[in-house]
Amino acid sequence: TDHPHVASLERLCNLATSSNFQHRTCIGSIAVMAPQDSNPRIARRSSYKEILDAHPVMADKVKEVDDLRAKLDAAELELRQLERSSPPVRPTLRERQGTVRSLHNPFNFSLQQSMNPNALVMSAATYNKDTAFTTCERQELRLTGLLPARVETLEEQVARARKQLDSFDEPINKYIFLASTAERNETVFYRLVVDHIFEYAPFIYTPTVGQACLKFGNIWRSSRGLYINQHEAKGRIADILENWPADEVAMIVVTDGSRILGLGDLGVNGMGIPIGKLALYVAGAGFHPSRTLPVMLDVGTNNEALRNSPDYLGLKQERCDDDTFYALVEEFMTAVKRKWPHCLVQFEDFSNNHCFDLLEKYRHRQLCFNDDIQGTGAVILSGFLNASKAMGLKPSEQKLLFYGAGSAAVGVADQIVAALQLEGLSAEEARARCFFVDSKGLVSSNRGDKLAKHKVAYAREEAEQPITLLDCIKYVRPTGLIGLSGQGGSFHEDHVRLMGSLNEKPIIFALSNPTKNAEVSFENAIKWTNGRVIFASGSPFDPVEHEGHTYYSGQGNNMYIFPGLGFGSFLCSATEVTDEMVIAAARTLADLVPDADTKKGILYPALSDIREISVRLAVAVIEKAYEQGVAQLERPSDVEAMVRQNVYAPEYK
Repeated sequence: TDHPHVASLERLCNLATSSNFQHRTCIGSIAVMAPQDSNPRIARRSSYKEILDAHPVMADKVKEVDDLRAKLDAAELELRQLERSSPPVRPTLRERQGTVRSLHNPFNFSLQQSMNPNALVMSAATYNKDTAFTTCERQELRLTGLLPARVETLEEQVARARKQLDSFDEPINKYIFLASTAERNETVFYRLVVDHIFEYAPFIYTPTVGQACLKFGNIWRSSRGLYINQHEAKGRIADILENWPADEVAMIVVTDGSRILGLGDLGVNGMGIPIGKLALYVAGAGFHPSRTLPVMLDVGTNNEALRNSPDYLGLKQERCDDDTFYALVEEFMTAVKRKWPHCLVQFEDFSNNHCFDLLEKYRHRQLCFNDDIQGTGAVILSGFLNASKAMGLKPSEQKLLFYGAGSAAVGVADQIVAALQLEGLSAEEARARCFFVDSKGLVSSNRGDKLAKHKVAYAREEAEQPITLLDCIKYVRPTGLIGLSGQGGSFHEDHVRLMGSLNEKPIIFALSNPTKNAEVSFENAIKWTNGRVIFASGSPFDPVEHEGHTYYSGQGNNMYIFPGLGFGSFLCSATEVTDEMVIAAARTLADLVPDADTKKGILYPALSDIREISVRLAVAVIEKAYEQGVAQLERPSDVEAMVRQNVYAPEYK
C-alpha cells in the first residue's frame, strides 16, 4: 500500500470495470502488467502490493500508463476550453486528432494488441493512415517495421483503392470492398466516395444495398452500429447507448427492418440501410463520420425464410406486438434525447402500420424526421415543380395518379399538397388533385372496405370504382403517373401509351427501388411515348438512344434532399423539422436546375455536385428554421459560411 503507483493501479482497476468503452483500454493495460494471468480481471482479485511484488516491471508500466493518462487529462482540458469557444457542431479535438482512449476501435480490439497501445491506431478506422503515416509518426507511435517503407499520400492511396474497386465486376463485390475500406481507413473511404460520388453512390446505397441486405448474414465482416433487441434492451437502452464509444452523436438513422426498400420484412438484415444512408449523410452533406450512428431495433421478423436460415443474425421470432414495439421505441427515443439532446433521429423503412404514427408522435417532441415520408416527398415535389415548368402548366393545374398507397406515396402527396396550399389552394382543393390506386383499385370512400388511416384523407366518393390501372387512368385522365408500388414492370405499354395520348408531355415517375422494382424502364418509357415523356426514377438508368437523340433519365433520389435537410436541421439545433423546412429544401433543389434544362425535361441537378447542393439546401433549411423560430442556436452573421465551416473534409490531420 506504500508503493508510489498503487493509487494509479487502483484507479486503473476501477476504470477497467466501467461500462463506458472509453476506459476498456485499461483492461489491456492490466493484462500487460500481469502477463502471467490469462484473465486480466484476476489482477483485481490480488492485492495491489502482491501484484507489484510479483512483477518487477509493474512500476515502469504503471508509470507509462500514468503518463498517458496525464496527456489525456491535458487533452481533455484543451477540449473543454475549445468547446467553450467554438460552435457545438465543430469537430472536437478528439475527432480531429485523437486521444489515447479514442484510438481504439471497439470492434477490433484484442488484449494482445495492448502490448503496444499505440499500434491500435492502425485498427481504428477514424485515425488510421496506413501507408500514409510519415516516418516521424511511425517512430513516435512505435509503428516502425509494421508498414512498408514507402510513405504514400492520400491521393496515392485513393488511386490504388479506385483501381482495386474497379477490378470487381459484380456490384455486390464492389459493395463489400467499399465496406471493408470504411472499416479499415475512414479517410480513404470518404475521400474516394466524395471525389467520385456519382460513380460509387449506387454501390453504397441503392440499388446495390438491396442485394447487400438480402445477403447480410452471408457477407458479414464486422459489426457497425448498435443492435437493440427487445429482450436484452428492455429497461436498459440508456445503458446500451453508453456502450457506444463516441462521446457525441449528431445523426442517427434507425430502422426495425420491417419494410426494406421494395424487399419487404428483412429483420436485422435491413441494417445495411442505416449504414449506407449515414455514409451518404457524411459524403453528401459533411456530417463528421464519428458523430453518426446506425441503429437496428430488433423485434423479430415475420419473414419465415429468414427465421429458418442458419445465416440470419437477428432474433428468430415473429415480430412483437404493438404495445411492446411502441414501448421499445419510446424508451429508445427518450434515452437518445437525454444522452444527445441535439441529435437528429431519422426513421428509416418502418412498415406502414407504424411509420406514420412514429413520425406524428415524435416530430414535435424532438428533432427527427422520416425520410421515406418526408424525404421522398420532398425530392419528388422538386421534380414535380420542374416537370410542371417543362409542361408549361402551373402545379395547381396538375392531376396526379399514384400507383401504390403506402408511406412513400402518401408522403409525396402530402408534400405536394403542402406546396399547393402555399400557392393558395385549400387543403381539400389540393388533395383533390391527387388520386391513389392500391391493390383493390381506385381508393375511394364509397368502395366498401375499411381504409388504412393514412389513406383516408385522400379518399373521396367516386362515381365509378375502377379496379385495373388502365381503367383508373381512363377514369382520372391524369397529367402524371407516379409509381411507388414496389412492383417492377407494372406500367405496361398500354398504360404508357394512354398517358401519351392524354398529354403532350406526360409525367411518368417510376420511383420504386431497387432498379428491378421500377414500374417501367426508361427505355420503354421513351419508346412508348416517342421521346415525349418527362421521366424520373428512384434508381439510375443509363442514357437511351432513340431516333437519333440521346435522352437522360432524371433520378428522384432521396440523396438530393436528406443530407442537406438533416445537416441544416442539426447545425441550427432546430427543435423540430417543420413541413416548411422540408418544402424550402425541395424548392431550393428545383431552383438549382436552369430553366433551359427543365424545358428539355431535366428535372434535377447533377448528383456529382451533391456537396454543393447540400450546402445550398442546408442554408435554406436554416433560414426557414430561424424564420419560424425553431432554431435554438444564436443566428450566425453568415449562415452559408457557418455551414461550409462545419463540412467534414476527408483529410489526414
